[in-house]
Amino acid sequence: MTVQTEPVTRSERRPSLVARWGRTPASFKIGIIIVTLHLLAAIFGPFLAPYAPTRMGAGVALSGASLTHPFGLDQLGRDVFSRMLHGAWLVILLSIAGTTLGFVTGGFLGLISGYLGGRFDIVFNRLTEALISIPVLFTALLIIALVGASASGTILLIIAVVGFVFAPRVARIARGAAIELSTREYVLAARLRGDLAWKIALREILPNASGTLLVEFSLRAAYAPVLVASLGFLGFGIKPPMPEWGLIISENRNLLFLTPATIIGPGLMLASLVIGFNLLTEGLARMTGSN
Repeated sequence: MTVQTEPVTRSERRPSLVARWGRTPASFKIGIIIVTLHLLAAIFGPFLAPYAPTRMGAGVALSGASLTHPFGLDQLGRDVFSRMLHGAWLVILLSIAGTTLGFVTGGFLGLISGYLGGRFDIVFNRLTEALISIPVLFTALLIIALVGASASGTILLIIAVVGFVFAPRVARIARGAAIELSTREYVLAARLRGDLAWKIALREILPNASGTLLVEFSLRAAYAPVLVASLGFLGFGIKPPMPEWGLIISENRNLLFLTPATIIGPGLMLASLVIGFNLLTEGLARMTGSN
């Protein structure tokens, strides 16, 4: 006696996007929504801002928050809300580009070092430990000071600084993943085929360490806006009149008690971006099973 079974449709075999979204952690959902809103602000902010970022006399200088000026006006009469919208793309660009640079360089070197082992790995590990022991902000300020005033305050320099300080931290995670995976059968098979070390690292180890590295990328992306804003606040970041958020907070720090909206508004925007990335990181860690 044969039992006839109905064919399984593709929709039954593979859950829909709605079903998969429903099973994702709440932290991931909230984080992705917040980060998406910031990305939309970075893309459309300059077109939606009611005033130009450098326009002076947009209203009564040092006036508080209102419906027309939600974040108030600074001492030059510039609308802080408009400056925030015009500077959103800059914060996102510096954070994501710098994190990507550090992730690519540090991740590649960490995978190679963990796979090769030996003296190269020992020297590389000691070097990364030495760099990690130095505070991030101090390292960033030291690099900017060494470069000099000629290139100071440029977008490329800030991206390079963020990438440099994040690279050894990413390399440590990538190295640990490579050491764990280098004894797997598929890695040994690639080695017996005579594949080069960089090919094994990229083709065999990287795909299997992608979950851990993705969480690390999200974590560094959450730290990047704080680092960029700290450099701008201290006067070592993007130079005026570009409306970088840390620079906006620094320009209005003396107005905290006179017009607090000029400080609280940019601070809340920066905090929400960091919180969004942190929630996204937590959700990714749960989804990938990373610690």
